[in-house]
Amino acid sequence: MGALTSVADARHGADQAFRLRKQGEPKIYYHGKLSRVTCKFTDDTGGLTGCWFNQPWMRQLLQKKDSFLMYGKVERFKTSLQLTNPRLEDSMRIVPVYRAIEGIPNKTRETLIGQLLEDADAICKETLPEAMLQRYALMPSALAVRILHRPDTMAHVAQAQRRIAFEQLLLYQIAVRQFKRRRKDGKVLSIAQGAEDAYWRTLPFAPTGAQKRTLSEITGDMRKPEAMARMVQGDVGCGKTAIAFGAMALCARAGCQAAFMAPTEILARQHFESAKKLLEPQGVRCGLLLSGMKTAERKNALANIRSGAWQVVIGTHALISENVRYSNLGLCITDEQHRFGVSQRTRLIQKGSGTAAAPHLLVMSATPIPRSLALMMYGDLDVSVVDELPPGRTPVKTRIVPQEKRADMYRYLRAELERGHQAYIVCPLIEEDEGKAQLKAVESLHWELAQGALRGIPVGVTHGRQPSEEKAKVLHAFAAGKLSALIATTVIEVGMNVPGATIMIVEDAQRYGLAQLHQLRGRVGRGAKESSCFLVGVENDRLHALTHTNDGFEIAQRDLELRGPGELLGTQQHGAGLWTGGAELFSVKLLHDAAACAQELSENKALQPAYQTLAAQANSLLQQSLGDVSVS
Repeated sequence: MGALTSVADARHGADQAFRLRKQGEPKIYYHGKLSRVTCKFTDDTGGLTGCWFNQPWMRQLLQKKDSFLMYGKVERFKTSLQLTNPRLEDSMRIVPVYRAIEGIPNKTRETLIGQLLEDADAICKETLPEAMLQRYALMPSALAVRILHRPDTMAHVAQAQRRIAFEQLLLYQIAVRQFKRRRKDGKVLSIAQGAEDAYWRTLPFAPTGAQKRTLSEITGDMRKPEAMARMVQGDVGCGKTAIAFGAMALCARAGCQAAFMAPTEILARQHFESAKKLLEPQGVRCGLLLSGMKTAERKNALANIRSGAWQVVIGTHALISENVRYSNLGLCITDEQHRFGVSQRTRLIQKGSGTAAAPHLLVMSATPIPRSLALMMYGDLDVSVVDELPPGRTPVKTRIVPQEKRADMYRYLRAELERGHQAYIVCPLIEEDEGKAQLKAVESLHWELAQGALRGIPVGVTHGRQPSEEKAKVLHAFAAGKLSALIATTVIEVGMNVPGATIMIVEDAQRYGLAQLHQLRGRVGRGAKESSCFLVGVENDRLHALTHTNDGFEIAQRDLELRGPGELLGTQQHGAGLWTGGAELFSVKLLHDAAACAQELSENKALQPAYQTLAAQANSLLQQSLGDVSVS
């Protein structure tokens, strides 16, 4: 449960313990069969509200005493704080937090866990040699499990978490090493010398040196008999899409198909429109495949893919659907690598495995990572870094806006929109949820602004639950300048390219990570006009860092210092079973240590039995998400 926190020091979104006095009597409300008990509490520094959903008995418990020890998640609602479903404790103790299991009371679960812990040594067999435990200061596996379920001190909890995190990182390192060793023979593409330069000459802009270098590295890979597996990473706006289109054009001219998989329909449609403009004049036929297509449209798309009439196919996860058959797949590209894992990209590659030669793989990442860390995180991929931005991009001015200045900001926004500028307004939830932080939701924010600060100004709304056609219509209207502002969730985080948009407003910005905020900011400043990003919320280290730099690699380094690589690793996982710990467990040093340990285990003959055991475990976990793909 940790140390006691005062109300004045309560942190939004964190689980904390408080000693509080009851202020007034608890009240109960019913919404149909659902109940909600609320009561106000104070300490010497301030007050907050306790709120219990579907626990009507809490009203009677709260009436019995005036002072309580409580533990739960703190959430901010407008200007007040709320403890949501807090536990009442008799004394300070360290309490493991479990996910609720429907139909199994907490008491029953605690009893079952206690019984299992008696056999922890038999259940949690040690996988690491004693020499490795000592070298990396790791506690035995069974002891770590016992401490996590029956903690005595937070120091011991930290050591146990470190042991679990180390083993997960070690399994990850072993898995990616095995993937790299298993690269198949690739399709040797007949690409003429100088073909890259010819491609660049067809574009309406001059490439940067980094773009030219990266496309040359990709072309060199595709000419080889070994299947390419390369990641291109670079900052927002560095021109990765133009590189990908170049690779697809060269693949098509060599007589093969290229498939480009984007994480959202919005991004897929935008890439398709861009590809038609850039590639079809060069004789490259392009097509689009989405999950939400009508039956006749989808049937036509599948026929064109199967026959090879479409040399470039752009789409979402629909590209790896069971009934999709490619004619001669030579290149697979996944955009926004942080949205895909090995599972999806492996299935895409398998679509071209009808012949002995495998298609080449290119993955694109707009999440800048220091190169040394990228090489460990993506051990199965070669890495190209696009470390140069095209000329003419104006740095985005970033400001933190406290809640009391929010009205002033929207008055400024109105004046800018009336001058012909465009803006994104991002908020994290679609609808209000009583049990959560009551953040500004898309629909309610739209109503609020349409009736107030932006009354009479054309404003659109888009979010993940919108029908595809409606979403596309709204985005097209915004891109065409028919809408002055677009209120959205983070569906616009990646890929949206509207040069006329010069203002980005992020509501409740403290809820986001640095990398995501940088991605959102990257939606503006895409032209020569001066652009601004307003981060509305409570200032913290992440928001402060964004006001000082626009350099994505510098921001990534700062994010690593603040939170470790967990945020990056948590979305890069090879399979659901490989990552079970929280992001906060991972550190750069731990990743370095796990990589060193994996290398020694694989190279030292005396340690081969332990290595084989861990490789089998990694393989088993991967099978859960990759089906018939094996790392052995």
